[in-house]
Amino acid sequence: MQRPQEIVLGFLDRGMQVHPDVVSYISEQGDLSLIPAIVDAVPPHATVVLPEHIPGFTRERDGMRFLTEANVDVIYGVGTQENNGVDFRDFIHYFRDRFNRLAGILRTRKSYAGAMPIGGIARNSRYYNMEIVLIGMVMEVRNTTKGHRMAMLEDPTGMINVLFNKDREDFAEAERLIPDEVIAVTGQLSNDGNLFFANSLARPDIPVNHAPYLSETPGKAAFISDVHVGSDTFLGEAWEKFSAWLHEQPDIGYLMIAGDVVDGIGIYPDQDKELTIQNIYGQYEVFADMLRKLPSHIQIVVSPGNHDAVRGAEPQPALPPQFCTNLPENVTMVENPAVVKLQGVSVLMYHGRSFDDMIGLIPGASYTHPEEVMVEMLKRRHLTCTYGERTPIYASREDRLVIDPIPEILHTGHVHISGIAKYRGVLALNAGTWQSQTAFQKQMNIQPTPARAIIVDLQTMEPKVIDFQK
Repeated sequence: MQRPQEIVLGFLDRGMQVHPDVVSYISEQGDLSLIPAIVDAVPPHATVVLPEHIPGFTRERDGMRFLTEANVDVIYGVGTQENNGVDFRDFIHYFRDRFNRLAGILRTRKSYAGAMPIGGIARNSRYYNMEIVLIGMVMEVRNTTKGHRMAMLEDPTGMINVLFNKDREDFAEAERLIPDEVIAVTGQLSNDGNLFFANSLARPDIPVNHAPYLSETPGKAAFISDVHVGSDTFLGEAWEKFSAWLHEQPDIGYLMIAGDVVDGIGIYPDQDKELTIQNIYGQYEVFADMLRKLPSHIQIVVSPGNHDAVRGAEPQPALPPQFCTNLPENVTMVENPAVVKLQGVSVLMYHGRSFDDMIGLIPGASYTHPEEVMVEMLKRRHLTCTYGERTPIYASREDRLVIDPIPEILHTGHVHISGIAKYRGVLALNAGTWQSQTAFQKQMNIQPTPARAIIVDLQTMEPKVIDFQK
């Protein structure tokens, strides 16, 4: 694997600026000889080397898409999930499945295909002076007294301490390491074989040349979340404007709602003082009435959140039937997370409780820019990496929070703040909320962006934000 600084200098020596994705591509290929060939292919008027300038570079789609007669096709997230108790053996299966899948993604790249088992190299003098690639899960990570970053890396064969030197160019990425993510590192063993000195690190990430699927027929989808029916801060007037507006939009065929459709009961202390509807069944009845008033041609997909009447551990099952009796026929209830295809366009719906953990663990992450945290999820190819923080995780034999295959759209909620980003062909969006600032948000100085819907053209993946408070 070639170091990013060497690649950047290779272009600067030839008088060219270079896009970070080009640096990542060459690094993954492990071949500096690509630089002169790329420079020769750059048009005379270009000032920055882009991925499109790489000879033979083509955008590739992840997996296959098979169009069905239904415009809404639930790929994952419609079955009833297990609700039995778990013990430590379930966590062994759970984390092993995560490691195997994410390590498999890393091994598909040339630079990491020859990754060695940790147990095979630790304390083995045969490897002391060799450049080695390891793939492992971060057990724990900390700063040393001298300001370096130390991570304990584990695979099924063993574990080893990995040191990221603060003077190395990849140190900024090492500072963003969080427990339980899977990474690849290159470097050398210490003389006693007990420590691994990292030169670089890489995450499973979205491939540089990833290309999204686009709908072959016209169609638009509306994305919202966090309706919070029953709260005294629910913006009913703005919702009525949204409902009336949808009746004037015949080209919008889908409405995706990513959790917290009601405010719930007993979610936090003294919540009853902030409720206009004190009964959980009453909250869902009002929500169902709101959906019945929407245009019947719109296919509505609803997933739960941490305020809804399902278990808190992720993945969360779909809303139970007793809360869905009054819903119109055009509503599909799914789990959290769920993968739904709209005219062949894959949408990964995830409410987003792990925002709370990632914002606390990643330097610079904040509630005001949820789209940046969503990009961090995509880089790690996982929605909820860290176990034991604020997000409860239900252990099963399959880790259903791995992002695989790659979606066209990642749709989240939870933070009540709107944000949009495009990252390597994936559209990451958070529409905000339908609830004005709560007492808790005032204490935390969080300013929500309420009463917004994000409309996405499924043929172009272009988003548009509509504000229904204006």
